[in-house]
Amino acid sequence: MIQDSTWQTEGKAQFKVGNTFYRSASQVVRDLGVLAATIYRQDTGSLRVLDAMAGCGVRSLRYWLESGADSIWANEGNPENSPILRENLAQAIAQGTCHLTHLDANRVFFDCYNQRNYYDVVDLDCFGSAVPYLSTSLWATKINGLLYITSTDGRTATGHLPEKSVRVYGACARTHPAAQEQALRLLIGSTLQQAATKGLGIQPVFALFAGQTYRVMLRLLPAESLTLENYGFLGHCHHCGDYQTVTWRQLGRVACPHDGEPLTLSGPMWLGPLHDRPFLLRMQSLAAKNHWLKRVQLLEIMAEEAELPPYFYPLGEIGRRGQMDTPKRSRLMEALQQRGYRATRTHVNPEAIKTDANLLTCINVARDCQG
Repeated sequence: MIQDSTWQTEGKAQFKVGNTFYRSASQVVRDLGVLAATIYRQDTGSLRVLDAMAGCGVRSLRYWLESGADSIWANEGNPENSPILRENLAQAIAQGTCHLTHLDANRVFFDCYNQRNYYDVVDLDCFGSAVPYLSTSLWATKINGLLYITSTDGRTATGHLPEKSVRVYGACARTHPAAQEQALRLLIGSTLQQAATKGLGIQPVFALFAGQTYRVMLRLLPAESLTLENYGFLGHCHHCGDYQTVTWRQLGRVACPHDGEPLTLSGPMWLGPLHDRPFLLRMQSLAAKNHWLKRVQLLEIMAEEAELPPYFYPLGEIGRRGQMDTPKRSRLMEALQQRGYRATRTHVNPEAIKTDANLLTCINVARDCQG
């Protein structure tokens, strides 16, 4: 492998990639992490970051330079990455701000727990599923601190491998038009369940789908937060295309209210708000101050969708079931809003809407728009 020795720039960070993995298209997830960590520091007056899988160190570097981290533990399991990490983080190491190790991430989390050394932000940017680290990463996170989790195992969480989803998430994932949002909710739900075993709770700060990457930032709460309302099942009727949330107590007696057909259930998963809207608005304001126009636009959409039902309707699905050409998304949303429904964009799919109207209503309103 040819080592990349050229200097890269991202945000305020200058760094080399070397032989490590670096994906420039994932900058959006690092930008949002920096924004959230900055606001956390503004609120608490301090910021200690654990970057459990540091890679080339760009995340650690940006938390230090842009979020004002007081201390950083940069851990990278592959010791061969040590030279490039030491070069990239040289200034932070020299100032005593950054501590570098090459340990298994679970070992790091165990050490934090044993030493009662808890962090304000724990960034877990892993390949594949994050589930093997969910329980242990909670041990390293301060109460009311932030846990930032990655999953790249989209096929499992979107229902293409339902048997594997049971093994990985303890949940059954089935395919349907909103399955990409389902993947985010399964990841949140799994973390919620793991926190509940410790008598703790979580609150999503935001949940982001970016290409093939699923990223969720969660706040760790001091008391259990799992309820019938926020942790349950999503039912999809393949006959009429509509959705319904289903609680544990409804299992065994669930059918589509429109045609009586049985629902295909996915879950259990997180059914509550996908984002903390007030926190997102603060992130949006900070992004505007930084002149990050694309992040401002993204956060605006995320704030709109934050408290809508846990699914969306792609325009193509509305058109296919209505056997028609669909109007522009903005026109359909406006028409739904005029009829008293909530309707917004969703960042997960640029050609879909989130709404509390059912699918048949969306089809009828779309047909009226065409007329």
